[in-house]
Amino acid sequence: MLEIKKYPEPVLKQKALFVENIDGALQELIDDMIDTMYDAPGIGLAAPQVGESRRVIVVHVKLKEEAHPLIVLINPEIIQVDDKVVSEEGCLSVPGYVSNIERAGIVLVKGLDREGRPVEIEAEGLPARALQHEIDHLDGILFVDRMSPIKREFFRKRYLRKLKETA
Repeated sequence: MLEIKKYPEPVLKQKALFVENIDGALQELIDDMIDTMYDAPGIGLAAPQVGESRRVIVVHVKLKEEAHPLIVLINPEIIQVDDKVVSEEGCLSVPGYVSNIERAGIVLVKGLDREGRPVEIEAEGLPARALQHEIDHLDGILFVDRMSPIKREFFRKRYLRKLKETA
């Protein structure tokens, strides 16, 4: 299992590097990210969350009413959005905190699969939210950055105070 970096780790605020080579080391990182995501447990994980500044995400949304496949994307980009939905969101890098966040309800994402083949994925609902959340991580954006300024400041004060108390 990889260590999931927690806010305010600097790697979480940095823009991740474009993946140039899909090699054995990258495949190992992807496998370790998948194992770490399942162990956490979570529905998505971005490479910066495990300290790797690379544009790689894994997402696996499991809902009782429908099964979604495991998604591995390298260098993903959101190319189209539709609808707006506000829903509760949390993050493995910000444990114990959730907030209502507005995101697109439907997204079209392109990138490379783990073998380097171009793919496009259209998603809606929770899978769309998870893809947006993980792609945000690649740009150094946490879900708390999408809160209103007042809520964000309240979160930072409370969260950092909690960190000091547990240290």
